[in-house]
Amino acid sequence: MVKTQGLTHIHLAVRDLKRSLQFYTRVFGMKESFRVGRTMVFLNTPGSRDLVTLRKAGAGEPAGDGGGIAHFGFRLDDGQGLDAAVREVVAAGGALVERGEHRPGEPYAYVRDPDGYVIEL
Repeated sequence: MVKTQGLTHIHLAVRDLKRSLQFYTRVFGMKESFRVGRTMVFLNTPGSRDLVTLRKAGAGEPAGDGGGIAHFGFRLDDGQGLDAAVREVVAAGGALVERGEHRPGEPYAYVRDPDGYVIEL
């Protein structure tokens, strides 16, 4: 078994780099960490070691709508309501896909970002 410190990052091919950057910074409060050239930006959640890499997809390259990724998740702060989080996603150009409970008292929402990637809240 390879021991790790957990998931470090996810790399997403996106159709519109500026739109995706605005979505992740507005909805999740992520901050730009650094850029590589003009087509790739690295974001992280303040106070954490996570990274979301957004990269402008090349011509004909799949982006969004899964792209082989079923979904990825963000854990909400205890004080953050799921209803408010879903409203923020929709206001930023995303969409609600599904809501429910994994088990009683453990609610979830699946939302889509502007490229169609599914995010679990």
